Amino acid sequence: MTIFMSLFSLQPWFLVYLSMILYVFHAITCEFLRVSKLSGPPTLPIIGCLISFYKNRHRLLDWYTELLAKSATNTIVVDRIGARRTIVTANPENVEYMLKTNFNNFPKGKPFTEILGDFLGYGIFNVDGELWRTQRKLASHEFSANSMREFVIRTLKEEVENRLLPVLEALAKTSEVVDLQELLRRLSFNMICKVSLGIDRCCLDPSSPDSSLAEAFDMASLISARRGAAPLFLVWKMKKLLGIGSERRLKNAVDVVHEYVEEIMHEKKKKVENYGQDQDLLSRLILAGQEEEVIRDMMISLIMAGRDTTSAAMTWFFWLISRHPEIEQELDKETEFMNDKVLDYESLKELKLLKACLCESMRLYPPVAWDSKHAITDDILPDGTRVQAGDRVTYFPYGMGRTEALWGKDWFEFKPDRWFTEPNYKRGEPKQICPFKFPVFQAGPRVCLGKEMAFIQMKYVVASVLRRFEIRPVRSDQPVFVPLLTAHMAGGLKVSVRQREKLR
Repeated sequence: MTIFMSLFSLQPWFLVYLSMILYVFHAITCEFLRVSKLSGPPTLPIIGCLISFYKNRHRLLDWYTELLAKSATNTIVVDRIGARRTIVTANPENVEYMLKTNFNNFPKGKPFTEILGDFLGYGIFNVDGELWRTQRKLASHEFSANSMREFVIRTLKEEVENRLLPVLEALAKTSEVVDLQELLRRLSFNMICKVSLGIDRCCLDPSSPDSSLAEAFDMASLISARRGAAPLFLVWKMKKLLGIGSERRLKNAVDVVHEYVEEIMHEKKKKVENYGQDQDLLSRLILAGQEEEVIRDMMISLIMAGRDTTSAAMTWFFWLISRHPEIEQELDKETEFMNDKVLDYESLKELKLLKACLCESMRLYPPVAWDSKHAITDDILPDGTRVQAGDRVTYFPYGMGRTEALWGKDWFEFKPDRWFTEPNYKRGEPKQICPFKFPVFQAGPRVCLGKEMAFIQMKYVVASVLRRFEIRPVRSDQPVFVPLLTAHMAGGLKVSVRQREKLR
């Protein structure tokens, strides 16, 4: 009883102390939440934003986009336990600062190259410094050569006229539904394999199995992308150390890719020594005297990039066009000249509305949804965001394409007219859009070397298909955009193919 009375007598003081502790804890928590509302997701001491990140892990693109829309600077800070502090920005001034103005302070960085290192090795997309500059200079020279441009056009003609169009014609006759995304992916894979390696590895017939090389690329890309999106990076590192699960599958896939490419390299080297240079990029690199490992990794990087980006962009294009028949009719009129002209580089440049439609499609559904750099030293972005050495700084094309401040209140609409100087494309010339506002092909010193080649390929394929066939999705619901190393449409794009009633 005496002890109970003593505790009771202390109760008022105990309540005072408890109230003070709770008040301080509440104030600290509120301050963290207040700061996080200004610069990112709700953040708590120690764990950071891990809880909200985990809740939104299956919708990170839209979650980041929503947070960026609430930010006065279109920049957020994502800080969570078990991951590197990340700054995500949709601010063009910040993008220009990263990709151009202070380029040297924002390399890919070791954290990025470590994630993709097993797959891309020392390829051009996964290195920095002198090794990158050497590969960049070499690749830039080859990509800009007129002979390479002519080789691309000739390869396109062979693949489209002799393979793609006959497949579509057969599908139109049988009324068979086909996954257009898969068909375009196989076409793009063939194109990049021919242009880069000088080989043909994939059948367009949708009833035939995919090549083992293509399947290995798929597996390696998928697992490498999941490494980067993992809530805790230690998980994949431990699995790699133990050689289990997805990391074991990644190793097997990479082994297949390496074996294929190395075999082709050795065959090509003998051919070049005996018969001289072919026009493919591999022959040119062999003659330039590059090390075999560097050539192999460079080829893998180019195939990975060239295969999925263009096919993804065209897939979303065909879906969007199917929802806007009035624009499809205008495109049909624009391609009328194709009966009278040879389809080459100069004639493709005249397809201005088609290019605007492709750009508008990539604005809404960019083939690469985000890209990251890692700061070497402390820095301050133009909008005042402080960057710490080692921070991951991500520019976000997906979110930028959905930013009202950049594209207006109608950002959600598919409007090719926004790519012309006048509201109606018939009265205006193509508008020069700042590459840091539309960084789909990156910008600055690392701007995509294959940008021109990508537009040539997409224009040629799309124009050839539209003038002969009507492509109609069999489902009317909204497709799901899935970001991996390159983005794709979940479940593919199932379509019916019909011959146009009037073939010009």
